[in-house]
Amino acid sequence: MSLFKARDWWSTVLGDKEEFDQGCLCLADVDNTGNGQDKIIVGSFMGYLRIFNPHPVKTGDGAQAEDLLLEVHLRDPILQVEVGKFVSGTEMLHLAVLHSRKLCVYSVSGTLGNVEHGNQYQIKLMYEHNLQRTACNMTYGSFGGVKGRDLICIQSVDGMLMVFEQESYAFGRFLPGSLLPGPLAYSSRTDSFITVSSCHQVESYKYQVLAFATDADKRQETEQQKHGSGKRLVVDWTLNIGEQAVDICIVSFIQSASSVFVLGERNFFCLKDNGQIQFMKKLDYSPSCFLPYCSVSEGTINTLIGNHNNMLHIYQDVTLKWATQLPHVPVAVRVGCLHDLKGVIVTLSDDGHLQCSYLGTDPSLFQAPKVESRELNYDELDMELKELQKVIKNVNKSQDVWPLTEREDDLKVSAMVSPNFDSVSQATDVEVGADLVPSVTVKVTLKNRVALQKIKLSIYVQPPLVLTGDQFTFEFMAPEMTRTVGFSVYLKGSYSPPELEGNAVVSYSRPTERNPDGIPRVSQCKFRLPLKLVCLPGQPSKTASHKLTIDTNKSPVSLLSLFPGFAKQSEDDQVNVMGFRFLGGSQVTLLASKTSQRYRIQSEQFEDLWLITNELIIRLQEYFEKQGIKDFTCSFSGSVPLEEYFELIDHHFELRINGEKLEELLSERAVQFRAIQRRLLTRFKDKTPVPLQHLDTLLDGTYKQVIALADAVEENQDNLFQSFTRLKSATHLVILLIGLWQKLSADQIAILEAAFLPLQQEAQELGWEETVDAALSHLLKTCLSKSSKEQALNLNSQLGIPKDTSQLKKHITLLCDRLAKGGRLCLSTDAAAPQTMVMPGGCATIPESDLEGRSIDQDSSELFTNHKHLMVETPVPEVSPLQGVTE
Repeated sequence: MSLFKARDWWSTVLGDKEEFDQGCLCLADVDNTGNGQDKIIVGSFMGYLRIFNPHPVKTGDGAQAEDLLLEVHLRDPILQVEVGKFVSGTEMLHLAVLHSRKLCVYSVSGTLGNVEHGNQYQIKLMYEHNLQRTACNMTYGSFGGVKGRDLICIQSVDGMLMVFEQESYAFGRFLPGSLLPGPLAYSSRTDSFITVSSCHQVESYKYQVLAFATDADKRQETEQQKHGSGKRLVVDWTLNIGEQAVDICIVSFIQSASSVFVLGERNFFCLKDNGQIQFMKKLDYSPSCFLPYCSVSEGTINTLIGNHNNMLHIYQDVTLKWATQLPHVPVAVRVGCLHDLKGVIVTLSDDGHLQCSYLGTDPSLFQAPKVESRELNYDELDMELKELQKVIKNVNKSQDVWPLTEREDDLKVSAMVSPNFDSVSQATDVEVGADLVPSVTVKVTLKNRVALQKIKLSIYVQPPLVLTGDQFTFEFMAPEMTRTVGFSVYLKGSYSPPELEGNAVVSYSRPTERNPDGIPRVSQCKFRLPLKLVCLPGQPSKTASHKLTIDTNKSPVSLLSLFPGFAKQSEDDQVNVMGFRFLGGSQVTLLASKTSQRYRIQSEQFEDLWLITNELIIRLQEYFEKQGIKDFTCSFSGSVPLEEYFELIDHHFELRINGEKLEELLSERAVQFRAIQRRLLTRFKDKTPVPLQHLDTLLDGTYKQVIALADAVEENQDNLFQSFTRLKSATHLVILLIGLWQKLSADQIAILEAAFLPLQQEAQELGWEETVDAALSHLLKTCLSKSSKEQALNLNSQLGIPKDTSQLKKHITLLCDRLAKGGRLCLSTDAAAPQTMVMPGGCATIPESDLEGRSIDQDSSELFTNHKHLMVETPVPEVSPLQGVTE
């Protein structure tokens, strides 16, 4: 511990849970006042840029509102900030901000204020460069000996140096043998860049050698280099320091020669311009940052070194001159002139503690009292330890965490759906049409074993199903108490819901002796709504645009037994054709084969097949379970109908694009409307009457346009909501068919559902297409990857609306193809290994390399062709799952 603490001159805490690093701090006269006063520029990984000019009333004051000159959110993470002559045609100082994929140069200017609020500061973007590679750090200087301007060199994470001559890009060069980027600095005296490679070597590269070397289009040597054409990038000198470097700094003062300072993980090096070691110092601590600065003694250099022990050491060459205590671990340190006070030390921690301090003698007068020494009785300590262990064990047993079965016994939730419709329908404000919309009552019963409080019951159903009541609250329930709530469910829209399953979720608190407010708990119960709530008996149709056939391993069952109430009983009790008509108007026909073990579902709308198909499989399973038959299975051997599915995806995506365009137009018209209002208000307030120059006519026309666009936005949102519901129904159907086709387990189907149905509600900022595409890309690069090269590919961390749906459709097709070749879905780490499974029927898997040789369009046309009639009811020979059978 240091004898003296750093004297706090001014300090503040930046943001909330923001992160900073050594490149996020800079001191300079960024607004070009010319009075020699520095400003503190700080950038964070959260994208916030702040500029401070501290003016403490007295030493140790915190930050005042007027100390913050500027705070701007640039959205992208800020890796480094620097100030220099970065704009051509002027020698004024400008601010360079490095993001991961962008370099921005701003001018900072201030406007004198006329009121007590002070001056107003703002930044203006002068130019920006979009980077093709992810940046790591940058340096600047007068590369090549240019006068009156600074050039910028950016190092990417894959070891490429990109040089920018202010507004233009000059060239890019890959450092030979680069694996991980290291700190980078520029030496103006030797006109060279100095860095530390992943081999723990300090390397120096001349700027002229970089400029005349072969352009870096790729990492490998080009054919021209192999044949001697072009110059290879050759290092000027190297020095092995045996450890990774934390930072590099080049100093060149009048009273000392130019030196290269390198801060390692355990050592501190000072090198000459030619790479020879001038001196080194072994450190007894782990350093976090450093800064060489001018010394008053001729021929020496002072260095500030911060470490992870909250210490700041000041060295004169290798001699320790001062040690001071800081309130935080510094990751960046600078020295500047603030408020006419020279030599202020500015430190920044990784969590945003910014402090301006100076060195002084302010020792702590506290002295620790002497502890009376006494002999230890180990037997008594052993007995005390056992007693404490018993207390800890008892506390863990009686703590507010119980076994799962006991927690479930606290509150039992059950739901019962009425077998009959309500005598008086509760449906109001429906949009179905001429049909009478029925409603069904659902009763949810809560039975608790212990006293509970703050009970809240929430009911969820899939739109367009709506509830007469979805929130129920009880403040307290005594032990062994039963509460029952009832509500009605009915269909409001003119289209069918994606699911008939509802969910009742109960959140409550169980009070205990240690926590009277209660421990929060959640219980839930699912219930299934009847099919007749959204569907009526209809006339069977012989023709339809979309058909699919489900195979079973048991004899066909009379549809009258499966769907009582949807058909009249015939003489032979065998009904093999049944029609369904949804309340929205669309019709579905179900056929059971008399000669084979197959069922066909057909409809004019592809998404309408889902509810009837799912209901058929559920009722068949229940029927055979009642018969005591446990080996009943369903299968699907047709082609997966991807083309019909893709049409729904394209329609949904088109509505999203239209919504964005309409909102942009509405925003433009709103701005225009407000501008006309301001003009008119100015005219009306003028004492001298002036003609309106048809501004009133323009205002009326703009108002009508705003109303029309707002109506169009609402209509598009309604259409988008319907399209998303239909898309979810079609997605459920495709997942069901893939599961039956490849005989997937319940866990694998759950993975598919998580990938294809990640959103319950869609927002304009985060849509279905980009979310599903990211999930499918992850599956294709992990459990369904074909090589380790695919596993190494990185996914984009930012989701945005894509330009089109071609990439998504390609990934869906590729997913089905790899499942067809034996790939299996799982979330374990072992799934990353390439799949070598054997397909059903004894067929060997198709080599994955074959897929690359063909285009996706060709594969999709061969493997997943669009058949309007997928299966026939006549017996057919056994085929591979990849072969479609047409009628």
